[in-house]
Amino acid sequence: MGPVRVGVIGVGVLGQHHARLYRDCPDSELVGIHDSNLASAQTAASEFETTAFATIDELVDAVDAVSVAVPTTLHHAIATDLLQRGCHVLVEKPLAATVEEGRDLVALAQRNGLTLHVGHVERYNPVITYLEQRVDNPRFIEAHRLAPYPPPRPGMLPRGTEVGVVLDLMIHDIDIILHLVNSDIERVDAVGIPVLSPTEDIANARIKFTSGCVANITASRVSMERMRKIRVFQSNAYLSLDYQERTGEVVLLDGMSINREPVPIEDHNALEKELRAFVSCTRTALDTGEVPAAANSAQNGLRALEIADQVTQQM
Repeated sequence: MGPVRVGVIGVGVLGQHHARLYRDCPDSELVGIHDSNLASAQTAASEFETTAFATIDELVDAVDAVSVAVPTTLHHAIATDLLQRGCHVLVEKPLAATVEEGRDLVALAQRNGLTLHVGHVERYNPVITYLEQRVDNPRFIEAHRLAPYPPPRPGMLPRGTEVGVVLDLMIHDIDIILHLVNSDIERVDAVGIPVLSPTEDIANARIKFTSGCVANITASRVSMERMRKIRVFQSNAYLSLDYQERTGEVVLLDGMSINREPVPIEDHNALEKELRAFVSCTRTALDTGEVPAAANSAQNGLRALEIADQVTQQM
């Protein structure tokens, strides 16, 4: 019943955050890290007081669970290897580069009785915690996720650009909207264009649900400013929230009057909550052999990937 032994594969910017938070989590022990660049792994291992493993095989032999924070095109191969060897896995979003790869990973995790989570960190954003409590039968949702183009990296593509902006950024909002609406999809329309990448760098999708709700989603990685906002309209309220600033307001219909109120949002580290949820699910699976449900389960990640694929196909 000791702490869950965890490792991290890939120690870029995001992987380093995983390593730091695992190190500081009382329910986990950061056993080691691996990166294809051994020098980077050794530097990170020194900073986070752990071991740099030269190979994935050596790391897997020493841990119960692993975070995979590598380019999307490598998710399927690495996660498959880990799951085949009995390792519980958290793979950064998206689940995989293709729907077929995602379905393969979900099936493999289920056959082996293993935890497989997807790094949809917005699920743990306090803004979403508030929305879950207030959203009731939404009619129209508008989401914007804008960012500047990622900086160059020596010998590598700019971060995230191995896939288009739909899988890079928009998939976060697709996952959240699927969760809030909880309805089948009737129609998807989309447009997108490449600017600096071979794939789309800016995209807009309009998703109509059988419930009647319509979602309009815009994502860009060639913006001059950063923005992460969502607006939800329903019969008795309009909610406007900012993921980035963790602020917002709600406009309520009260009889014949309209009241505006600031949104009370509890501040916390979303990635820390996500990793602790993964550790907790892994602990339960190790102790009982049962994999508990989680907000960022592979099944939810696969559904978001399937809709993201529909958006891309429409473009």
